[in-house]
Amino acid sequence: MAHITIENLSFSYPVSADKLALDHITLDIPQGQYVTLCGRSGSGKSTLLNQLKTVLTPNGNKTGAVYLDGVPLEQVDLRTQAMTIGYVMQDPDSQIVTDKVWHELAFGLENLGFDQNTMRTRVAEMASYFGIQGWFHRDVADLSGGQKQLLNLASIMAMQPGVLILDEPTSQLDPIAASDFLNTVRKINLELGTTVIITEHRLEDIFHASDKVVVMEQGKIIVQDTPKAVGKYLKANGSEMFAAMPAPVQIFYGVAEKAKLNTDDLNSVPLTVREGRTWLTGLLGEKKELVRELDPEEKQQYQNTDKQDAAIAFKDVWFRYEKDLPDILKGTTFEVPKNSLFAIVGGNGTGKSTSLKTICRILKPYRGKILVDGKKLDSYKAEELFKGQLAMLPQDPKSLFVKTTVREELEEMLGVKEAAWYEKEVEKYGPENVPLHEKIKEIAEECDIFHLLNMHPYDLSGGEQQRTALAKVLLTEPKILLLDEPTKGLDNFFKIHFADILNRLKDRGVTILMVSHDVEFCARYADLVGMFFDGDLITTNTPAKFFGQNSFYTTAANRMSRHLFHNAITDNNVIDLCNMNLE
Repeated sequence: MAHITIENLSFSYPVSADKLALDHITLDIPQGQYVTLCGRSGSGKSTLLNQLKTVLTPNGNKTGAVYLDGVPLEQVDLRTQAMTIGYVMQDPDSQIVTDKVWHELAFGLENLGFDQNTMRTRVAEMASYFGIQGWFHRDVADLSGGQKQLLNLASIMAMQPGVLILDEPTSQLDPIAASDFLNTVRKINLELGTTVIITEHRLEDIFHASDKVVVMEQGKIIVQDTPKAVGKYLKANGSEMFAAMPAPVQIFYGVAEKAKLNTDDLNSVPLTVREGRTWLTGLLGEKKELVRELDPEEKQQYQNTDKQDAAIAFKDVWFRYEKDLPDILKGTTFEVPKNSLFAIVGGNGTGKSTSLKTICRILKPYRGKILVDGKKLDSYKAEELFKGQLAMLPQDPKSLFVKTTVREELEEMLGVKEAAWYEKEVEKYGPENVPLHEKIKEIAEECDIFHLLNMHPYDLSGGEQQRTALAKVLLTEPKILLLDEPTKGLDNFFKIHFADILNRLKDRGVTILMVSHDVEFCARYADLVGMFFDGDLITTNTPAKFFGQNSFYTTAANRMSRHLFHNAITDNNVIDLCNMNLE
């Protein structure tokens, strides 16, 4: 008997009852399996996961059934569900309810009525297993994003669930913390036999570990199979989701024709960096004359930032949140050249987002200077700084939402209700039938949210919320755009479109400063990449030179091929070099 059975499940939200968010889903998940659920943003992944726990099931029209160990989920009491089904959400802060780490670990057990001895034993066990002893008594507010998410996982595992559901749990974690977190989830699956169901846009660390990969598209399951079989299916059918496959899979199929590989032999397809490295060695390792590097394509205008006019300049900036707390920014000094895409990477808690907030004057440094377009930040008036000069997309897109529909959110940015044209349109069509403003229509199409205009922002998926927030920010037409984790929750297909948007902004003279954990995106699209460490930007270079010299803060393609190639940091770099050497 399957641990979880989904039979002919369909679901639609009340606001769009004619459109199925889930369209006749049928899926069996045996006990102890590791199942990865992937698909484009808005394909129904989170909606499906929310159907697996009744307290999370949204209001809407539902048909079909979900079974837990053969029993309809609606007939399983809430206590049993709480003990049996654990759920880790995207945003770690949305799940934490207490003030201290040890309180959080005990909270679920206390609510379920466990006795003191059992609670103490389980809390101690989870703290030891997850390495929480060192911050066991700390305030939750003082933890990094990675620590908070690990605490959420430990708190859930203290209740010893048989099923663990994770909805993009690493979206706010840096690459190293994300890898550690996902390795812990895999360890739970292997050692405890816990059934794991996980959605994730970054598949590098989980694709190979999956027993089954389920790919969704427009509320339907288009394929469910082993990882290697799914990769072959997506490539053979020209699916957009092939762009989300791990680097070894993409590189294998990218050179298959030139290398005359047998793509029907699934055993030969590499899934991990280690397998990819071995496969590459077998493919090219014996060649005496090997082309090891592509012709440099670095943009000369960014080779020496000292010669460029700076859109943003930090000069010996110091900041701490409270007088008695340690400094977060420690003499931070760097410049962002005009008309560039400058990406900042680094671990959680190193000061990246804090630096963006100081530019926006949300936070005020106690020492140093920040210059915006050559002018001291303090000398700008608020209306001068934020009207056409500077705009920021925050890490949490929901912090921008104040209206009841996406359309109203966008209209708020234009002030259309005060515009002369609006009054004329009201007289002509009535207040309920005013046509869409051309700028809103244009930005909605550009950000792929036109079909969401009548939705409530809080009913959107994480990726859809991110795109909506981006549209709001872009409507201010800023000269300098600050982005805090802009690709969080975005599928790989829209990331390509998002990069096109950024390139068009640069063509219009916009400078973009981006904080990101998405090293693959930074490697492919940034002009310059800098690393934040211990409160300062310690190094800045072009993507090829920056990622090419790193061991951990680099791309899967680079780790896979660095024993053969120099500064090959993207899948396409490696594919091009392989094909050149196979000619």
